[in-house]
Amino acid sequence: MAEGVFGRMRRDDSVLLVVDIQERLLPAMDGHEEVAAAADRLVRAAGLLGVPVLCTEQYPRGLGATVDPVRTSLGPAPILEKMTFSCCGAEGLMGRLASLGRRQVVLAGIETHVCVMQTALDLLAAGYRPFVAADGVSSRFAADRQTALDRLRQAGAVVTTSESVMFEWLETAAAAEFKAVSRIVRER
Repeated sequence: MAEGVFGRMRRDDSVLLVVDIQERLLPAMDGHEEVAAAADRLVRAAGLLGVPVLCTEQYPRGLGATVDPVRTSLGPAPILEKMTFSCCGAEGLMGRLASLGRRQVVLAGIETHVCVMQTALDLLAAGYRPFVAADGVSSRFAADRQTALDRLRQAGAVVTTSESVMFEWLETAAAAEFKAVSRIVRER
């Protein structure tokens, strides 16, 4: 199987990073319900498939906590507070990524043109391979989201969908988790 620059995601080399899907921020986003639902599906699939999950919250005292059901689905996954737009500036995040020994980082969250994009660019610079779930990211305005996705593609990030992520992690219908993940995918 090809593992080069455009290689597929593998569950044993992936980490899911949920970016700032918070109570006071989410309602202002274009298509906010779908973004939260896609992120929640990714978190639950990651849990079933043994993919580590990290989560950030931008200034939670002002913007609130991660929304439910995403927060509930996270379970014991660490939620890191940050003030920097890039998640890579959150205290402990880069150390946690390094300790996991995985090079692929799947991103879902908000806002696409600010925190998600800056995180993906910093991950690229640090030698990671970011995969952005297009249906799991948003901005207040569609033009900002689309421009950020275009820029991320040009920079070398892979833009995909939450469903593609889940099926790439599964790899085969013979996987023990196939039926459970298929149920999650059908919730769309």
